[in-house]
Amino acid sequence: MRELTADLFISLDGFASGLNQTAYFGYFGQNLGDWVRDHLEKPQIILMGRATYMALAHFSASATDQLSVKMSSLPKLVFSSTLKEPLAWKNTRLLKSAVADEIRALKQQPGDPLRSIGSISLVKSMMQLGLVDRLRLMVFPLILGSAGREPIFAGFPQRSLELIDMKVLDSRLILLEYRPV
Repeated sequence: MRELTADLFISLDGFASGLNQTAYFGYFGQNLGDWVRDHLEKPQIILMGRATYMALAHFSASATDQLSVKMSSLPKLVFSSTLKEPLAWKNTRLLKSAVADEIRALKQQPGDPLRSIGSISLVKSMMQLGLVDRLRLMVFPLILGSAGREPIFAGFPQRSLELIDMKVLDSRLILLEYRPV
């Protein structure tokens, strides 16, 4: 059975974004860059929702930097009832069926592991359905407070998690990896 990992980048107070925040909350460093590159090199199928697809495809679909080229080469599945094909980003397929049905079917098929990046609503749905095998949180040393947008855990079901790995990147970011219990 395929494993599904959900990756989320968050502020210390649990937001995915904030007013006037730059990429990576302004904390991009060598270790974080290496982590992103290393994880894009692994075989995987990327899962994302409409908003994440639109944000990433906006610059990655035609970009020529190493990370964008790698992202373009990976197979991607987008869950959306409003997007229409053909999609601009190559190697991307649109899924309009129920998330539960699609992901359960994908997990039963042989093949590369599944990984969601961002896509807060999609991750929330997958957590509620018990489909996430690993939850990885990259915690940035920033409290957004009233400037925070997109609270990661709002509406999540209560869930116990087992810490299975922890790393410090660039002497300031904490990567926490959990398995739902």
